[in-house]
Amino acid sequence: MDKNAQAIKYMQEQNFAEAARLFNEVIEEHPNEALGYINFGNLLIQLNENDRAERFFKKAIELDSEAATAYYGLGNLYFENSLYEKAQHNFHKAIELGLEESDVYYMLGLTLQNQEQYRLALPYLLRATELDAEDEEILFQYGLSLAQSNILKDADTVFRRVLDMNSEHSDAHYNLGVLSLFNDQTAAALHHFEEALRIQPDHVLAANGKKNVEQLLNEN
Repeated sequence: MDKNAQAIKYMQEQNFAEAARLFNEVIEEHPNEALGYINFGNLLIQLNENDRAERFFKKAIELDSEAATAYYGLGNLYFENSLYEKAQHNFHKAIELGLEESDVYYMLGLTLQNQEQYRLALPYLLRATELDAEDEEILFQYGLSLAQSNILKDADTVFRRVLDMNSEHSDAHYNLGVLSLFNDQTAAALHHFEEALRIQPDHVLAANGKKNVEQLLNEN
């Protein structure tokens, strides 16, 4: 196992000191290669040393202007700091440079969601679901953007697929409750709100939805 791979293994084990030591050795041995700087930047994000991480990613890009994972790293850094326009630019750049992984499409979709550009988020979240069909959270966020874009029938289908993957997904139940209300299906709405609360008793939105449905039923 080479030093980069060993250091990444240490990162996964949260042995950050050893990971930093090995990444530093990689950079000293290969100072003109971008990979060491990218990996060290990813480590620094985990350590919340954001200013240093940004410098390492930019150094990687200085060495290799087509280092897609450096742009992806910067995108993550800016996203975590709610700098969504800068995050969007860097995720786009990573994709342009050929990074064809579900994570980059997913993060770009989330970045657009956070800017309330729900329809623009849709193709990226859809692509993320195509690249990783087993990830329920990616699928859920795609459904959420469909709902936020008022594409309600497709959103309903997606949320049900989420529940097929994980019947205990409280937010999928909550959103199906909301969609049921839009369709005047109060009994179904109440069922989904109650399921959300069974799974997550402190689900404030589901509690509010349940209360509103019960008031409707009492009035009728």
